[in-house]
This record gives sequence, structure tokens and C-alpha cells, in this order.
Amino acid sequence: MKVEQIYTGCLAQGAYYIQSAGEAIIIDPLRETQPYIEKAKADKVKIKYILETHFHADFVSGHVDLASKTGATIVYGPNATADYQLHVAKDSEILKVGNVQIEVLHTPGHTMESTCYLLYNEAGKPEALFSGDTLFIGDVGRPDLAVKTDLSREDLAAHLYDSLRNKIMPLPDNIIVYPGHGAGSACGKNMSKETFDSLGNQKKVNYALRPDMSKKEFIDEVLDGILPPPQYFMKNAMLNKSGYQNFEDVLEKGLKNLNPNDFEMLANQEEALIIDTRSQADFVKGFIPNSIFIGLGGTFAPWVGTLVPDLKQPILLVTDAGKEEEAITRLARVGYDNTLGVLSGGFKAWEEAKKEVDSIQSISASDLASIHKKDATIQVLDVRKPGEFAAEHIENATNAPLDFINDEMQNITKEQPYYVHCAGGYRSVIFASILKARGFDQLIDVAGGYKAIAATDLPKTDYVCPSTLS
Repeated sequence: MKVEQIYTGCLAQGAYYIQSAGEAIIIDPLRETQPYIEKAKADKVKIKYILETHFHADFVSGHVDLASKTGATIVYGPNATADYQLHVAKDSEILKVGNVQIEVLHTPGHTMESTCYLLYNEAGKPEALFSGDTLFIGDVGRPDLAVKTDLSREDLAAHLYDSLRNKIMPLPDNIIVYPGHGAGSACGKNMSKETFDSLGNQKKVNYALRPDMSKKEFIDEVLDGILPPPQYFMKNAMLNKSGYQNFEDVLEKGLKNLNPNDFEMLANQEEALIIDTRSQADFVKGFIPNSIFIGLGGTFAPWVGTLVPDLKQPILLVTDAGKEEEAITRLARVGYDNTLGVLSGGFKAWEEAKKEVDSIQSISASDLASIHKKDATIQVLDVRKPGEFAAEHIENATNAPLDFINDEMQNITKEQPYYVHCAGGYRSVIFASILKARGFDQLIDVAGGYKAIAATDLPKTDYVCPSTLS
């Protein structure tokens, strides 16, 4: 038997490959399926099952494409319905793979079809739990992504409490928990950087598994501090239910190389959004007018999903050399399949063609401190999340989270300068670029973000100021 975790850091997502005696299963595969096929080919095994822990909201799974290419059976737990052929497993059903077995454990709560898979080794002993978004390392799945008119998030949290107590906590302490996500995912709020752990240790350190915790206490704690889910979550869940375009076709269309003239013409004809994926340091120095920055160096796909409301939005890409396929792949992972092409030769080709160039003013944290000493009334926008802002921030700064930029924009004037920062400089440039494309020309980026600001003598406080501008 072989168990392999295939972890993708930019999505904080874990897929799993298990093989035994000539057969294999894939759990929660990503959109691009070729790596799984090549892995099975190298091991000389046949992929028998594709196990899905639930209808994912934060990424588009590769289950439909993978089943089409390999003949494997797609398996979901009870309550699942979809527009393609699948096997809806019963609670406690046993699936055989080579010389090992997988037990289906229906664990509703994160969603009503949420299911964990318990792996028994060749000796018939329980060895590992693939817990999807039911149980994370240090946290549990948020129970607000499958709300219906007759099912509140409190109802879902109650289901999750029962699933954890009745299905997971009675399992042996020595089994290994392999979750669907780690730190950085929006599917939970307190996930560890660790990507697996023993169940016994989780019973000791995971707040949601306290043995003396009442159902009411659990519901209150698990719902406390949950931010609204990104807008793309529900759209990805629907794609995972209905199916989607073949990934190879999406990649082929997106990899079309366009010279600067054709790139500019297509942007105008198709009303395409130009996304510049270079580093923030390169972007602020010069970029194509009206393009927005979302760099591959950060959590690229989740930010596109959060900030670009239409999955069908035509997109044109500016990338560093050799990064074109990565950008298109990461877009497709969250359902953005309408990339029309990339700028051949990158931004350098645009400059060499003598095309118009825009820029964003960027200053250091020490420069900001000097400016603040001369005028303490300057407007500082802190675009971090509310929890980050509450921990510590510049005195009299305003919290304007990037996640809710459309709401925050209503309170910003085009006439007044604003100094914009985040934690390290990535989100602030996204924020400034979006507003720049909408005609706000007086946003000044603070390079290095709060990490650099913390080392200055700027006055700071942990008092939570109002999150809107006045």
C-alpha cells in the first residue's frame, strides 16, 4: 500500500493518491488531471475510484475529466446529486482497492453530502482518515456554505457537532488525519500549517474536539468570526455538480501568444480584463493602463475568485517568461476558463512597442513615518482583514479590507490622497491597481506593508477603529 498527499500550497489544498495491488484511488483531485494519470502509469496501477469528500466550493475538482480519461468511478457520499454519472455511496459502505479497504463515513455539517473516508490497511486495521472539510488540523470546516431556506448555518453547525462526536472522535487515536485544506484556506478560520496529524493529538489541541464541549458551545465557537465566503465559492460548487470544459481545451485557448497590437485590439474588442501576474515591485514601476495586479507570487487564484465576479469574464494575461501555463492553470482551478491569450514577450514587449504605460507611486514605511510626522491627519488605508487590523494598526488608520473593495470604494474620494498598505505589500498593490483602473489616481502604496511599518516609530494601537471611512 502507498499513500501520498499531493499538496498545492497556493490553494492550501490536499489531494490524495492511494494504491494497492494494481489499483488506485484519487481523493479530491485538482482540475489538471495529467499528473494523476502519469503517477498511476508509473506505478502500473489502474485508477479505480475518484473519491470526493463533498462538492468543493473553493476550487474546481478534476473528477469529471479524470473519470472520462480513465474510466474510474466517481464516488460521493449520501445526499449527493450531480449532472454526470456517479456512485452515491451509503454510510458505512466498504470500497475495495487492491488489498485495502475504504469505509465511507457520512459526516454532514460542512455540507450535507460531506463524507470522510477511513482507510484500512492490508491487516484490516484502520490507518488513515481522509477528512475533507469536516475536520482540519486545528479547526473544522465552516458550516455556512450549504445554507438553504430551511437549513440555517446553526443547523449545519449542529450537524457538524454530531458528525464529529459520533463518527470521528470514537475512532482510534493512532490513525492519521489527512484533511482537505491547511492554513490559508477560506474553508476554515484556525487551520494549522501542518498538513496531517494523529487523531489523538487533534483531540488534545483542536478547540472543536473538546470532550466537554456542549453543542451550543460548539455552534457559538465555530460560527464566531467567520467572514462571508468569497463570491466564487457557490459558483465553483455548481461547476463541480454540473461539469465543466475540458482542461486541455482551456489551456490551449489561453496559451495563444499575442503581440502588443493584437493584445490591445483584443482587450478592446472583447472588453477583456487584463491581469498582470508579475511581482508587485515590477508592477508599480510600470503596467498597461487599466490592467490590474494579482501576482502569481501570492494566493493568485483565490484573489481572482474573490475580486472578479464573472467566471466567464474574458481575461488577458501579462506574465513573466515561462509563467504563462501556470497562470492559466491556476485560473482554471477556480473556474475562470475564458483566458483569451497572453502578451508575447511580456511587459517588455509592450514598452518596446512604445505603448502607453501607467504606474503607481510607492513609498517606504520610513517615508510614510516622515510624512506622518509633518501631517498626522493623512489618510491611511489598511487593507488587511479585520482580525489582522484589530491585532495592531497605525493609529487613526481606516480598515478597508481588500475582500470588500467594492463596498470600501464608495467611501473613497478621487480628490484626496490615500496611503495604502497591507501586511507585506501584495494586497495593497491589488487594491491600488483596481482603484487606479477605476479612475482613482491618488493612492500611494506603502512597500513592505505592516511588517515594515512595525519597525518604524509610527504611532500604533490595537483599538479597533470603525471599518468605514467618514
